[in-house]
Amino acid sequence: MPDITLPVRTERLALRRFEGRDLEAFHAYHALPETARFLPGLAKTYTQCMERVGMYANFVFEKEGDWVSLAIEAKDSPGLLGEVVLKWLPGRGQAEIGWTLAPGARGKGYATEAAAAMLGLGFGELGFHRIEARLDALNTPSAELCERLGMRLEARLVDKWHYKGQWATELVYSMLEQEWP
Repeated sequence: MPDITLPVRTERLALRRFEGRDLEAFHAYHALPETARFLPGLAKTYTQCMERVGMYANFVFEKEGDWVSLAIEAKDSPGLLGEVVLKWLPGRGQAEIGWTLAPGARGKGYATEAAAAMLGLGFGELGFHRIEARLDALNTPSAELCERLGMRLEARLVDKWHYKGQWATELVYSMLEQEWP
């Protein structure tokens, strides 16, 4: 796979490599139970956030299993709004996309714009054949985002995960390269 050209720019956003200056903002939203609700694990500690930001800042995207997580920042107002991730899955040309936003950035179309840019990167520069999103069926905003992007609901896996003390139904949305606008 080729190197990733950064930053990725959209109409309102810049998707860039994480930096040390992102730690406080990253921790501010990842420490919230509402952010952790649909993510694996509990709300993150400051130390966990330090480790994650360091990992994201120094990502290598060369082989199956690698992740790229890009910081989402408004072009006209520097500061971390959230992140969008792409994981290279096993199997030829397969990837998974995800996103997390700070509470103040939600509901403004930033996640849709960032995810669309990441799909464009994945299908364009990186040459993936299929990109999927896996989410908790109770995560209605993310399901609606997948639909806005034109992703198709491929599966509803009832009681697939047991996490945070309860069973969760997993939705799998996906898109093929030839379906990308």
